[in-house]
Amino acid sequence: MMVALAVFSLAALALIRLEGASLRGAASVDRSLLAGIVARNVAVEALTAAKAPTLGTTQGDEINGRRAWRWTRTVSPVGDGNRVYKIDVTVADVAGTAGKLTALRDTPPPPPAPMPSPTPSPRP
Repeated sequence: MMVALAVFSLAALALIRLEGASLRGAASVDRSLLAGIVARNVAVEALTAAKAPTLGTTQGDEINGRRAWRWTRTVSPVGDGNRVYKIDVTVADVAGTAGKLTALRDTPPPPPAPMPSPTPSPRP
């Protein structure tokens, strides 16, 4: 009887440890999920703005999930034409970096100016 009780207590302790590990893992997933949402929000603002974002580094703060997040957005040109921009977003909380995201934004060239007709059109 005592052997069965000892085996049962070992199994119960293992289950309690497993539950603790699951709770720690859930907190980590929650943190990275919220940081990812903040990173996507910052990237979408840069991607959908009427003007291309300014080159260089921009920082800001945001509250999401009742937590304070500090984001850093770095914009750099890609290639020779300065039409495509690389947008790197890093999000951190008090515990450190929690999420990163990279996006590309294409800025289309301005439309060509209309060309005048080489021959004048006849007037009636």
